[in-house]
Amino acid sequence: MQTSVTPTHCPYCALQCGMNLTPEQDGGVAVVERPDFPVNRGALCGKGRTAPAVLSSSIRLTTPLVRNAGVLEPATWEEALGRIADALSRTRTEHGPDACGVFGGGGLTNEKAYTLGKFARVVLGTSQIDYNGRFCMSSAAAGGIKAFGLDRGLPFPLEDIPKTGCVILVGSNLAETMPPALRYLTELKANGGKLIVIDPRRTRTAEQADLHLAPRPGTDLALALGLLHLVVAEGRTDEAYIQERTSGWEEARAAAMAHWPELVERITGVSVPELRETVRLFCEPESAMVLTARGPEQQSKGTDTVGAWINLCLATGRAGRPLSGYGCLTGQGNGQGGREHGQKADQLPGYRKLDDPAARRHVAEVWGVDPDSLPGPGRSAYELLDALGTDIRALLLMASNPVVSAPRAAHIEERIKSLDFLAVADVVLSETAALADVVLPVTQWAEETGTMTNLEGRVLLRKQAITPPEGVRSDLHVMHELAARLGVEKGFPTDPEEIFEELRRASAGGPADYSGITYRRLIEENGVFWPCPAPDPAESVEGSEDCEDSALDVLPDDPAGEAEPMAPAAAAPDARPGGATAVAASGNHPGTPRLFLDRFATPDGRARFVAVTHRPLAEEPDAEYPVLLTTGRVVSQYQSGAQTRRVDELNAAAPGPFVELHPRLAERLGAKEGDPLAVVSRRGRATAPARITTSIRPDTVFMPFHWPGEGRANTLTNPALDPTSRMPEFKACAVRVELAG
Repeated sequence: MQTSVTPTHCPYCALQCGMNLTPEQDGGVAVVERPDFPVNRGALCGKGRTAPAVLSSSIRLTTPLVRNAGVLEPATWEEALGRIADALSRTRTEHGPDACGVFGGGGLTNEKAYTLGKFARVVLGTSQIDYNGRFCMSSAAAGGIKAFGLDRGLPFPLEDIPKTGCVILVGSNLAETMPPALRYLTELKANGGKLIVIDPRRTRTAEQADLHLAPRPGTDLALALGLLHLVVAEGRTDEAYIQERTSGWEEARAAAMAHWPELVERITGVSVPELRETVRLFCEPESAMVLTARGPEQQSKGTDTVGAWINLCLATGRAGRPLSGYGCLTGQGNGQGGREHGQKADQLPGYRKLDDPAARRHVAEVWGVDPDSLPGPGRSAYELLDALGTDIRALLLMASNPVVSAPRAAHIEERIKSLDFLAVADVVLSETAALADVVLPVTQWAEETGTMTNLEGRVLLRKQAITPPEGVRSDLHVMHELAARLGVEKGFPTDPEEIFEELRRASAGGPADYSGITYRRLIEENGVFWPCPAPDPAESVEGSEDCEDSALDVLPDDPAGEAEPMAPAAAAPDARPGGATAVAASGNHPGTPRLFLDRFATPDGRARFVAVTHRPLAEEPDAEYPVLLTTGRVVSQYQSGAQTRRVDELNAAAPGPFVELHPRLAERLGAKEGDPLAVVSRRGRATAPARITTSIRPDTVFMPFHWPGEGRANTLTNPALDPTSRMPEFKACAVRVELAG
C-alpha cells in the first residue's frame, strides 16, 4: 500500500481544484483539503469530495468487453485490441481513411489529447477528429481569436476577480457549476465591487448579485449591443484607449447604435432603467470585467455574442489593463488544453492551424512524417456525429457520452447505432459505451499521471496516487497498442512525461507555447501559465533533464503532508502573449498569468472590434411550440452524469431530471408541483416532474441535461450551428409543455 500523501487535482470541472489524496487500508484513497493550491485554497464541492467513489471496482469497468451475438461479453485485452485494429484497418482499406472517425473528450489529459490527435492523423490518416469540448467554449474561443488574436479562457488569474470594480457575469451559475469559485464573487462584493448577473433564471448565483437581469433566452447579443449603445450615448467611451490600442471601432459603433434601448427592451425583456444601471455600475469604477459561460455561447450566434461583449470591454478601455478584461469560464476539466493540442478538427498542437503550411511543417518534423501526409481539417463535433453510419463507418471514441450530451440526441443515438463498428474507451459503461462493439476499461485521474490546463491557462500536474485494478490500462497504452497493430511501431510511448516532452517541442513557437514547462516546474510552482516558451527558442527541449531524471522520481511526496506550501507561478508583467521573451532569475520564462498588458496577439498588436448585429434564434417560438427551453447543470451532477450518477451521495442530492417552470405557466397547464410534464420540440419528447418556481421567466422552462432516457433534455435541443465556431444552439429552442399522460 502506498503510504504517502499525493497532491493532485479534482477530475471534474475546469477549476481543477487542488486536493490531497491519502491512502486507505482497502487500497483506495480519501480526499483531504489542499489549502496551498491558490485556485480553491482547500475548498471542494460535493463532486470533488466524493470523486474517489468512482474508483471503486463495483461501479467501474475492469475488463474489456466485446459484442458477440448482440451481447457485450468479457474478453482479453488481446482480443479486444485485435478486433479494433482489424475493424479500423478494414474500414480504411474498403472506404478510405476518412471513413474512420475519432471523437475525444474535454476530460482527457494534455498527453492523451495530444496523442489522440497524432493517432488520428499519423496512424489512421483521417481528418475526421473532433471532441466534446466543441460543445463547451468554441464560440468564446472564436470570439477571442477574432478580437485578441489568441484564445485563452481567462487572460488573467482568478485571483484578480475580487480586486476589480465590477463583474458582469453572463450566462453562468457558478454556485452550482463551480462552487469553490463563488468565493471570488463574494470577495469581490466584500471589497466594494459590484456584481451583475445576466441569466433568464434567478439562480443561486444571481441571488448574490447587486443587479440581476433576466433576458429572454437567445437575446444576449441584443443586450450587449444595447449596453454599448448607451455607453456611446452617455459619453462613457475611452477614446484615448480606442485610438491607441484598437481597430474597427467606427463599424462596431455604427452597428451598436442601431440597437437603441427601447428596441433592446422589446427584444430582451430587460427594462431601459436596468440597462442604464448596468452601464453605470460597469463604467464608474476604474476597472471591470465581463465573464461569459455557456448561456451566451451555446447559441447559433454565439461567436457574434461573445464579440459584442468584447466590444463593450474595448469601448470602455477594459481589456489588456490590470484587473480588467473579457474572460470565458471554461466548463470541462481540460476543455482548454484539449483543443490546444490537437483534438479539434482544424488544429495541431500548440494551437496551430491545420491549414497553415508552416504549422504543418513544424509538427510533421516533430512527428517524423511528411507534412503532405497530414490530412486537412475535418468536420466539427456535431457534423462528425451526424455523418456516422454514412461517410464515417467506424468510430474510436474516448471519454465522451454523446448519446446523452449531444444535441438532437435521439438522432445521434441512431447514427451511432448505424455504424459498422464502434469502439469506446471509458471508465464506466456509459450509455454510449453500451452501444459499442468493443469497450476498453481505462484508468482514471488518481490512477495515472498527466497534465491538465485549467480555465486560467494554468498548466497543472495530476499525479498517480494508486495502482489501477487488474485488467485496467491507460488510454496511452490503448493508442500505443493500436498504432503497433496498424503498422506504426514508434512514436506512441506510454510514459506521460515522455509524451509531454514531445508536446513541448510540438507546441514551441505556437500560440499555446508550452516549451518552457516541465513536470519539475509544475510540481515546484503549483502550475505554470502558458504561453511559456523555452528560454532559448532555438534550443531543443529534447534533451531536458526531466527526460533522463524524472521530476516524479526526484521529488518524492511528503509523507507527513507537512511540506511548506508551494509558491504560485510568478507573475510576468512584461511578458508578451504568444511569444514572450521575459525570463525569471533562474533563466526560465516565468509563464504568463496576465495576457495583453502591452499588446494584443494580433499582427499589429491592436485589439479588433467586430461589427455585429442582433438576429433571432434559429428556432423562435410559434403557435405550435410557444415556450422556450433552456438547459444547464445542477450542483450534484456533472456533464452527461456518466460518473456522478453512480455516486450515492450525489444521486441522493440530485436523483433525476425535472422541468422548472413559472407558476403562471403551471396554472395555464393545470400542473402542480411534482406532476409529470412532457416537453416536446420538433426533435422529440422528454418527460420529467414539474418544479414550480418564480425564479424563471414565464415564457421559459429549464431542464438539466445530466440524465438519459425519458428525461433526456438533449432529445429536445436544436443542433443549429454557429457559422464560425460550429457550436450547436443548446441554450434555446421552441417547445410546448403539457401534462404527461
